Order: sequence, then structure tokens, then C-alpha cells
Amino acid sequence: MFGIIRPCRHRLPVLHGTWLAHLCGLCLTLRDEHGQLARAVTNYDGLVISVLVEAQSDGAANRRTAGPCPLRAMRSASVAQGDGARLAAAVSLVLASAKMTDHVADRDGAMRRPGAPAVARLVAKRWAAQGTTSASAVGFDTAVLLDAVARQSTVESSAVSLLDATEPTETAAAAAFAHTAVVSGRPANATALAEAGRLFGRIAHLVDAVEDLDGDGAAGAWNPLTATGASLAEARRHCDDAALGMRLALDEADFADGRLVRALLVDEVEHAIHRAFAHASGGPRKKNKKKEKADHSSHLGADIGSGAAEIAAGRAGRGCCAHCDCCGCCDGCG
Repeated sequence: MFGIIRPCRHRLPVLHGTWLAHLCGLCLTLRDEHGQLARAVTNYDGLVISVLVEAQSDGAANRRTAGPCPLRAMRSASVAQGDGARLAAAVSLVLASAKMTDHVADRDGAMRRPGAPAVARLVAKRWAAQGTTSASAVGFDTAVLLDAVARQSTVESSAVSLLDATEPTETAAAAAFAHTAVVSGRPANATALAEAGRLFGRIAHLVDAVEDLDGDGAAGAWNPLTATGASLAEARRHCDDAALGMRLALDEADFADGRLVRALLVDEVEHAIHRAFAHASGGPRKKNKKKEKADHSSHLGADIGSGAAEIAAGRAGRGCCAHCDCCGCCDGCG
């Protein structure tokens, strides 16, 4: 499951509230524009799109006050709104739709249950239409995302290296990151952000593969490391190189306020890499119940859609995300 950026207040003391504003803003944008079901695609990494748009925008942050939410201990909050949240929602919906279709075709998990595939197909069709509508509103062509996800299974069957396997994810993330420059009115940033997005997609894919290595092996599921025969050392080298490249690419972009961008895409990404490989190397591992609960959302170009799989199987109701203090899933949020 992709969703590598999971900051806590201890690592993000000053900017945690801003990060939470984007997370809640994504969730509420999905609800306001597309209904409660759409909130199932809320995901940690998708909100980076909203963060990037705001970081490049001049003037005051675009905020509104949301009402009390159970997952904020019934507190109201200032949440992000506008084109950044809309673009993040569009990307999340389109990729969720594509991956839902893939889950149905592969008969993954809940899709083995009677009736679940039919419901999931309806959900996927609805999300595709909703995502395309939101994307059009901010001038984003979703074709590149759909193509990247559609190619993933073909790439998996023929990949001979880790970078072959990560290419579709890289392409999807690059397109989404680059369009934030257009939305924010800084088109000169598009090239640098496309490179940052490409490398982020690579890291996210590899970190997820490392975290899932044992589980995939036990289930007989495809994993890029086992499929290509790559070692953990090789995967770590690719991640470290990509993290450095992403840092350099971000340095080339012009931000009005890049603090949260760097906190997430530099500091938190490096933390995610260290966490994944420390665990894979046999370091102490604490069972991450929050991550398990979050396994119904995902990342750009990744395994998005398992949330709808659970909805299709009749197991909805866990909430839109698993963070200890984030957005909720009831109409009382805003």
C-alpha cells in the first residue's frame, strides 16, 4: 500500500496543523463535490498535490472553517480548499477508479466475495467520471494517469529491473506534480516538479514493495523485488539516489513558501525510507495498526482502490483515513 508520508506532531511540530489542513481539505473536497463514498480515496500522499499548489501560490492560504469532526475529537478546524484540493481529489479519484478495475480483474481480496465485483465496477465507473470532471475544472488531462495504471500489469509481467517496474508510477506522479505548477500560476516550475514527482513515484513504489515483501511472499503475490531478483541493498540505493535527486529538483523550483513541501518530500520521505529498510533488515518492528487501518487509501499511480473493495464487500465505516487526529467521515465535518 502506498502512503509513505505519515508525519506526526513530534517530527512536524510547527507545520503539522498545516499538513492536517490539507488532509482534511482533501477529504472534504471529495465529499462536497462527489459525495460520501468518494472520501474512501482520501490518502496521505495525494494531499502532497494540494500542498504543492499552495506552496507555489502567492497571497494568503485558501482556507475555510470546517465543523466538528469525530476524528478531530469533535473540534472544528481550518482546512484547505480551492484548486489545489480539487486537483488532489481528481488525481485520487481517477487512480482509485483505475485500480479498482484492476482489483476486479485480478479477483483480489474482497473481490472474491459474491456480488463484490459488480458493486466495485459501478464504484469505479462513478469515480472515473467524478475524477475527470474535477480534473477538467483545473485543466488537467487524466489520460496520462489512466494509461500509466493500465500499463502496470503489462510492465509487471515483463520487468527485468526495479526501474522497469516503477516506471508507470513515476510517470503518473510526474504528471500530477507538474500540473501543480500550472494551477498555481508558476509554469516555469513544471519541469523541476515533474522530475521531483517522477522520483517520488519511484521511492513510493519501492518503499511499498519493501514493506510488503514478507506479506507478498506468504500470499504468493507479485513483488518487484522478488520478480526481478533485486536485493534490498539495490532497492535502498535506488531510494537514496532518488531522494537526493528529488531534493535537488525541489531546489530548482520557485516556491512562495516551501517549508511544508520540503518537510514532506525531503524529511518525511527520508524517514519513510529509513523506516522501511530498518524493518526489512530485521530491526525492531512495532505492529502499525494505523497503517493497517489506512489500507483503504493509496498513493499516486499505486494500489489505490482497496477502500472501495471493502465498501463493495460491505465493510465500510472505518473512516476516510487512519491518522489519529484527522478528517472524519460524517456530514458534521463541514
